[in-house]
Amino acid sequence: MRREDLLDLNVFLVVAEERSFTRAATRLATSQSSISHTMRRLEARLGVRLLTRTTRSVAPTAAGEKLLATLRPALDSIAVELASLGDLRDKPAGTIRITASEHAAWTTVWPALERFLPNYPDIHVELSTDSSLTDIVAQQFDAGVRLGEALAKDMIAVPIGPPLRMVVVGAPDYLRQRPAPLLPAELAEHRCINLRMLSSGGLYSWELQQGSREIRVRVDGQLTFNNVTMIVRAALAGFGLAFVMEDHVRAHLADGSLVQVLADWSQPFPGYHLYYPSRRQPSAAFALLVDALRYRSR
Repeated sequence: MRREDLLDLNVFLVVAEERSFTRAATRLATSQSSISHTMRRLEARLGVRLLTRTTRSVAPTAAGEKLLATLRPALDSIAVELASLGDLRDKPAGTIRITASEHAAWTTVWPALERFLPNYPDIHVELSTDSSLTDIVAQQFDAGVRLGEALAKDMIAVPIGPPLRMVVVGAPDYLRQRPAPLLPAELAEHRCINLRMLSSGGLYSWELQQGSREIRVRVDGQLTFNNVTMIVRAALAGFGLAFVMEDHVRAHLADGSLVQVLADWSQPFPGYHLYYPSRRQPSAAFALLVDALRYRSR
């Protein structure tokens, strides 16, 4: 295979993943006209059309899909082998790309990175915060972070944080206006602060559990946010009850500016896990980072 063939095939892969010449050009740091020229050259050389182009989108043809099925694992294998060359150096090196939610990044990933990175100056980490369920293979991330209960079965999962808990909280001034709820059904009598999910666009149903009994409650209120910090701020201002991660409000619970209600319906659940494809052969740098992130209970 000529060097030009490998470069052209990589361009085709990026265009097929992005479904856009413009986004592919941005990702490859080149021009849209260069991308178009490369694809015309590759299709002419192979004698088949690989992409269907419309004014709004680009999609692989049947021949393109067949080529992708062979190309993706081959290029993944090459990438793994290139990364493994870093193992031959005196010091572990390389770039590791991780995607995580903002909460996971702040509470779990960054504290570990802050301790780890000064000891390994040749290891570089790109941390992308995104609340959606990112396809780490398609988006070319080395690993992702999710809650333990939301992991795909074909992934290796490493626990990197303790169990978590969601709590229902309200300001003392708000709770003086009406009795605190004793059962989830009584939330219907309260103003509640909703969370708009970035991944689905829908409103988050409050997931409450007492023993083996699990209930999802749709709540109503004057305010809806897609940001937890704003939800906590609104709860502190007395605009209603909020349902948030306990560590978001631990200091406020300690100083009394927020009060927990329905405490017996707040059960712990599996915390954050680092996940990556089971077929991945970890480089020395990646293995060291996984070990640094691994949760070890006291």
